[in-house]
Amino acid sequence: MVLFAVTVIAGILFTWCVLSRRLALWSVTAPIAMMVAGIALTSGSDPPLVFDFGDMAGFEQVVEVVLALLLFVDATEVPTGVIRRERRVVARLLGAALPLTLGAAFLAALAFFPDRPGWVLAALATVVVPLDLSPAAAVVRDERIPARLREVLTVEGGLSDGIVSPVFLLCVAAAAESRPTAGDDYAEALLDAVGAAGWAVGAGSLVGYVAGGLLRRSWARGWMLPAATRLAVLSVPVAAYTLSVALGGNGFVASFVAGVCIAPALRHLPEGTVKMTDDLVTLLTLGLWFLFGQLVNDEFWDGFHLSVVLYALLAVTLVRLVPVMLALIGTDLSLSDRLFLGWMGPRGVTSVVFGLLAAIELPAAAGGDFISRVMVVTVMVSIVLHGLSAEPVGRLYARRRRTSPEPSGKGGG
Repeated sequence: MVLFAVTVIAGILFTWCVLSRRLALWSVTAPIAMMVAGIALTSGSDPPLVFDFGDMAGFEQVVEVVLALLLFVDATEVPTGVIRRERRVVARLLGAALPLTLGAAFLAALAFFPDRPGWVLAALATVVVPLDLSPAAAVVRDERIPARLREVLTVEGGLSDGIVSPVFLLCVAAAAESRPTAGDDYAEALLDAVGAAGWAVGAGSLVGYVAGGLLRRSWARGWMLPAATRLAVLSVPVAAYTLSVALGGNGFVASFVAGVCIAPALRHLPEGTVKMTDDLVTLLTLGLWFLFGQLVNDEFWDGFHLSVVLYALLAVTLVRLVPVMLALIGTDLSLSDRLFLGWMGPRGVTSVVFGLLAAIELPAAAGGDFISRVMVVTVMVSIVLHGLSAEPVGRLYARRRRTSPEPSGKGGG
């Protein structure tokens, strides 16, 4: 069954690639195509494919490795020049808007699901908040939208996941031990999570700095083939992940830290050094989008949950929009630009991975299925809202550019 499923997924991906230019005219991205295929092939009483996430050997490890590689690529591809130019805007988005968004998601969850434990709702907030620009990739490539805004979104998307990851770990650890009689276990879980984060930072820093220094010196002295640089970079997140896990740390946090530490050295290596790792991440995440299709079927097969849908609508709209608008007051961004940054916060593969990990780590009675259900609906709502709004937003900025002689704004100092 697994081999047949891989064959089907590969065939669907190949078909999308062959038709990608035509499908792009209808904003059918690869993640959307894989999700639709997953929904179609896992639906019904006797579907052609079905996955039992609880019994799939090593499924949790596979999901963690996918996220580790994704975070590594995000960390290495954050443009440092944009961070310097837009440091005020980026600092406000990550230092003010992100914590406010997490708090708003938690408070909204308290209002919609008052019977759920607080730590479960806190874990839910970390699942529905992270950005993923892949479902709305057309916006990032749309030259009608000012380059400044697209660059800021890219930086925020690359860094926010790494910031939210340790918070997610803490909340899941606390939720797993948040029973009325488990005060000692709860405190121990928090200490374990903090310790795991410490080991992760140490392992990621060690691997990233050492690997970056060796790669830079080897390339400068002509000891390394160009193709070997791509293999070497691919090995870095794997080494950081496995070392961290062996030491008792968290692998994907270590991978993100390794990406941050090796990024300066990559500027001295051949262009496209991270391309192999990026392509592998793309392939693995598209497989996750296919599996997400079954999660969609599982959620809607169980019935329509109005409170979940309403919370998901709020999570992808006002929960982000209001904190971003507040955080960016006083910057040189216009009102429409602030609205754009607040609105354009698509949820995608990071939320899917966090939701799957929460479902694996937390038993159904502790809220694992609940978090997975809300994650599925939130991502679906985000795909619809942000996908449908991408083209109108592009036309709006194109109209502004024709009617105004002034550019959208200058880089913040």
